[in-house]
Amino acid sequence: MIRQTRSKTSIRRSNWQQKIEYMRLSTPLLGFCAYASGTGKTTLISNVIPLLVETGLRVSVIKHTHHPFDIDQPGKDSYRLRKSGAVQTLLSSKERWALMTERSSNGNDSEPDLQELVGHMDTGLADLIVVEGFKQAPIPRIEIYRPALGKPLLASHDAHIIAIASDGEVKTHLPVLDLNNPVNISAFIQAWLKNS
Repeated sequence: MIRQTRSKTSIRRSNWQQKIEYMRLSTPLLGFCAYASGTGKTTLISNVIPLLVETGLRVSVIKHTHHPFDIDQPGKDSYRLRKSGAVQTLLSSKERWALMTERSSNGNDSEPDLQELVGHMDTGLADLIVVEGFKQAPIPRIEIYRPALGKPLLASHDAHIIAIASDGEVKTHLPVLDLNNPVNISAFIQAWLKNS
């Protein structure tokens, strides 16, 4: 068996190359970002998705986490098979399927970039891919900003941010959306999709 390897530099594309590749996607990506965790990104996204789905949009999500996670449960057959050394384990039922890939068993100790993860998505199943995290990726994003936390506004130095969802006053030239009004944020996203 011949294993092809690529250097980290060939895997990590430059920012402008990634942007060109994202623009070629038929399914738009829209990110949600914040300066730090605990600002309510997941809560907002989970409140907005049902509103988008009600309009007939099909939404997929890519979420980044800095913490180790496991979607499998100790004692289950799929867990045992994966822990026995399988590089990939696909778990399937009539409701859903999940593919788990052990990146470390391939000698891959780096974080996957968004481009790699988008490549695993079936873009034919979605009208929009919502991305949580990946705030360095060159995609349009809505920033979640809570002035009371005293953190800097990312939009002041990030041209990819298209709007700010906030629970307070924000001085910016960008649209400011009420963080506590998912209906208006959903309407903004729908208008953005139509104009994209």
